[in-house]
Amino acid sequence: MCRSRGARNHCNEDGDCSKVDRSNKQLAGYDEDSNEQSLMYEVLLCPAMNPHLHKEESSARSLCGASSSGLGGKLQKNGQSKGSSGRKARGKNQGNRREVVDLVSLLTQCAQAVVFDSITAYELLKQIRQHSSPKGNGTERMAHYLAEALEARLAGTGRALDASFLSKRLTAAESLAAYLAYVKASPFRKMLNFFANKMIWKLSENATSIHIIDFGIIHGFQWPGLFQNLSQRPGGPPSVRLTGIDFPQPGFRPAERVEETGRRLAYYGKRFNVPFEFNGVVKQWDTIRLEDLKIQRDEVLVVNCLNRMRYVSDDVTVDADSPRDAVLKLINTLNPDLFIHGIVNGSYSAPFFASRFRELLFHSHAAFDMFDAILPLEHEGRMLYERDVLGRAAMSVVACEGTERIIRPETYKQWQIRNTRAGLKQLPLDHDIVEDVRAKVKLGYHEEFAVDEDSNWMLQAWKGRVESAVCCWKAAQ
Repeated sequence: MCRSRGARNHCNEDGDCSKVDRSNKQLAGYDEDSNEQSLMYEVLLCPAMNPHLHKEESSARSLCGASSSGLGGKLQKNGQSKGSSGRKARGKNQGNRREVVDLVSLLTQCAQAVVFDSITAYELLKQIRQHSSPKGNGTERMAHYLAEALEARLAGTGRALDASFLSKRLTAAESLAAYLAYVKASPFRKMLNFFANKMIWKLSENATSIHIIDFGIIHGFQWPGLFQNLSQRPGGPPSVRLTGIDFPQPGFRPAERVEETGRRLAYYGKRFNVPFEFNGVVKQWDTIRLEDLKIQRDEVLVVNCLNRMRYVSDDVTVDADSPRDAVLKLINTLNPDLFIHGIVNGSYSAPFFASRFRELLFHSHAAFDMFDAILPLEHEGRMLYERDVLGRAAMSVVACEGTERIIRPETYKQWQIRNTRAGLKQLPLDHDIVEDVRAKVKLGYHEEFAVDEDSNWMLQAWKGRVESAVCCWKAAQ
């Protein structure tokens, strides 16, 4: 239904933007890059070493520091957010009266009608359009983007892939604004990075050399903070070899993004006196071979994949594993000292459209509700994130089918089965790190965020709905 053109040329739900506009000059090194792009990394460092970060922003955004108290509470492992507000949306003025509509109900009815009754679906879309807006409250914004996706499915256009969408590609400054809006509103990705970097730091405490293989490196936002921490290790930092894996980008330079990321990370390695080597691998992940990764026996080996495995297809052919299972089996073959796997907890990857839409509706409602509770309606970064991340994700899930649907999340319990089947063994959580995460969330974020544990997964939730999870693995043998 959607065209494959540009399918990976968009922002993902973590706030990482797959492609940003840049000047036409060739980059000879990171220090020639623009100040806007350098800020993408500076804001991820600890405030004491980060002169660009405003004082009022530092507590919510820093990867540094720790506190001791915990934030408890049992979480709903599946299902809709409890206590979510904003199901109702007010319509246009009718004299002194306002029509009140239930947009969630209208969206559900429209999704059901899309399958069998296009006339009814278009009538419901008209109602939704009258009461939704990208500048309204959270529910109205969610309804606007889901309505766009439903309309694209009806028309068979995949509107997120239209030239009109591609022409609105984020600039570097917009990419930064969207990312900062996300980490200001939500701890999910920031705490995944913190958890992973703390695990790597502990593992490499006595190592002289460490090799990190990052599946889905994108801009490498995670790594300057790790370099900063390693630079403070007694006796000096280990040497770091980083293999950054990315999907090929459309156009004549499919490796451009990963090359730019490597240059920027080399700058931060030099800045923090961390001996650093970068190897970029730009392939479809199921085609990667062992020799592409340049494994050396004398290194501590870490495999890192945070929220990116859901972009790998899980379609199974007659005589082969799915690409997703093939990647996991490759990781098992690498026999890493540690595999850190972070996921977006969702079940909107089902082949049946009605159930898929219902799960996406729950997930989207939580995301827009989260922004509504924390950021102003007119916040520029929020609007960019909602349009270019949440809106485009909805387009992929709703308007595309088959191999053209590129976002396919699974729940952490489904990943647990899949990883075990691939030959991986789950490791116990480090409870000290979990407590650090819990304390950071309590001190720096809205009270409706919570951190919990289940089956050796660290879970993050908004209003009781688990949205993010992470755990650690190694080869079973």
